[in-house]
Amino acid sequence: MIKPTASESPHAPVAGGLAVLSVAALGVVFGDLGTSPLYAMHDTFVGSHPIAVTQSNVLGVLSLFIWSLIIVVSLKYLTVMMRADNHGEGGIFALLALTGATALVARADQRAAAPRARLAPIVLALGIVGAALLYGDGVITPSISVLGAVEGIAVATSSLQRYVVPVTVVVLVMLFAVQPYGSGRIGRVFGPVIVLWFSVIGIIGIHGIARTPTVLLALDPRYAVSFFATHGWHGYPVLGGVVLCVTGGEALYADMGHFGRRAIRLAWFGAAFPGLVLNYLGQGAVMLVNPATVENPFYRAAPEWSLYPLVALATAATVIASQALITAVFSLTSQAVQLGLSPRLKVVHTSSSEIGQIYLPALNWVLMLACLGLVLGFGSSTRLAAAYGLAVSGTMAITTLLFIAVARNHWKWGVARVSAISAAFLFVDLAFLGANVLKIRDGGWIPLAIGAGVFTLLSTWRRGRALLRRAERESGDANWGLSALLASVKQGAVRVRGTAVYMHSVATGVPRTLLLNLKHNKVVHERVIFLTMMNEDQPFVGADQRLSVTPLAEGFWRVIARYGFMEQPDVPSVLALAAEQGLPFRQADTTYFLGRETIVSAPTPGMARWREMLFGVMMRNARPATAYFGLPSNRVVELSAEVEI
Repeated sequence: MIKPTASESPHAPVAGGLAVLSVAALGVVFGDLGTSPLYAMHDTFVGSHPIAVTQSNVLGVLSLFIWSLIIVVSLKYLTVMMRADNHGEGGIFALLALTGATALVARADQRAAAPRARLAPIVLALGIVGAALLYGDGVITPSISVLGAVEGIAVATSSLQRYVVPVTVVVLVMLFAVQPYGSGRIGRVFGPVIVLWFSVIGIIGIHGIARTPTVLLALDPRYAVSFFATHGWHGYPVLGGVVLCVTGGEALYADMGHFGRRAIRLAWFGAAFPGLVLNYLGQGAVMLVNPATVENPFYRAAPEWSLYPLVALATAATVIASQALITAVFSLTSQAVQLGLSPRLKVVHTSSSEIGQIYLPALNWVLMLACLGLVLGFGSSTRLAAAYGLAVSGTMAITTLLFIAVARNHWKWGVARVSAISAAFLFVDLAFLGANVLKIRDGGWIPLAIGAGVFTLLSTWRRGRALLRRAERESGDANWGLSALLASVKQGAVRVRGTAVYMHSVATGVPRTLLLNLKHNKVVHERVIFLTMMNEDQPFVGADQRLSVTPLAEGFWRVIARYGFMEQPDVPSVLALAAEQGLPFRQADTTYFLGRETIVSAPTPGMARWREMLFGVMMRNARPATAYFGLPSNRVVELSAEVEI
């Protein structure tokens, strides 16, 4: 039973103690949240729904910023959501795994679903939508963060404005170009730089507050209430800018497994939260003194002599924030592959000690091109902010809905308790989501389009794989059971020397590839292994649960290997472990048999024709099983068959 309290992830770094972990967490976890002051206040006042820079408006917006940080980050994510861990791992896929929806839907593909499983497809769809929206966030965050930092060079003189976009493009290209070296090497300076960043922005905030202490009144939540009482529904669109101050909350939850709950909480309350609150108050203070500073309150709040060093520090901080989100997208995609929601992709492990440090070449360059397209298309952080926030607020709302499923079905919380907590969080989430829906025409459609594209790919792959499994079960070859196969072998099938390993997607019956080999070549190896690599709805699988080795008869063996969605399967390693449990195995005399399906549309298609075509394209472009499972390519035989779906 997975308990609703976080344990440390198996790959969480533990050397150096809690303080070192907290510094590291600042660099990786709070980069996105920490760079929001570059553009959040500015966009709230002069964005797609501008408001006047008056004392009541400034205090009201500041109060909304501060209490959004308290409610969304401090209460929702750090206090409640971090209890929902899957063996120490967080994030939307870990939360989805805790609901059990993926397993229930998979079983429903094979037999009638139990009453409890009827909502599983809806829960699974919500999880896929939330993950898809995070891809939109992964494209926009690097673009807006680096743009917001580089725009500081134009504060001193407008003649430098024409260099903002070219410099941003160069920084982004360099950022994506170094990804093959791994986030571990790149991130060695992350923690110290972000510690310096939060210290500097806090000092800048104090500098502004000292000029106008009146701004401290914004700590009173009544100013946030008064803002809406004054403006009514005309003030509601302002939440589309306020949500920018809490971007990064979802990434914070997803990175829990790397550092642990205690280190992240210490980093937040000890450095990130005070630095952010002080800086926002400082920006508000300079706006009260001079409303014209609203054009760039972050840089205007700093002394003039510090402008260019601050631009350099801000650029470094935004690169770090972007790096953290790029890494999160890599991890999210890898988990999608392991959970059967995505075709196999090339995953490069950039560290021999940290399993979470990975690099996906194809995805890296797609992200880079998308980021460059946004920068060139929008040209400024103000215009790009209109596209920001919708994906974040949508994912936050979906996280709350998945939390309800976990709290009710997994933790067995009572209805009253779940309703009270979820209603409070949904009120905030839906308020932010509704305000950002108003920005769809101004650019909010971009994350929706990205999310819709990713959702189409993930859902098509999952549905196509389910139809493929059903077609295989209904085929004539599926009628061959193990007993029929063994009887055929006893009746004189030709046996040849060596070991044959047949990859099998399920842990029962006979692999179709064996039947094809027997049908066409009419031989059976003296030792036959049915190997099933099973994905578990948990990030890691312990050594005691890794392997099951069962001798059948006539030299046949069934091996079942289990691995988590944060682990990379490796067949030779699995068979080496099986040899330790009594299975005779020599790599030199082993042949691996794999199946390759050619998709053919059935007279009554299982899904729309265009989706069947898309599934076929994804099948053809998936990473070969030989590379994905670590098989020696010179010992692999592929057997092809047409399958109607």
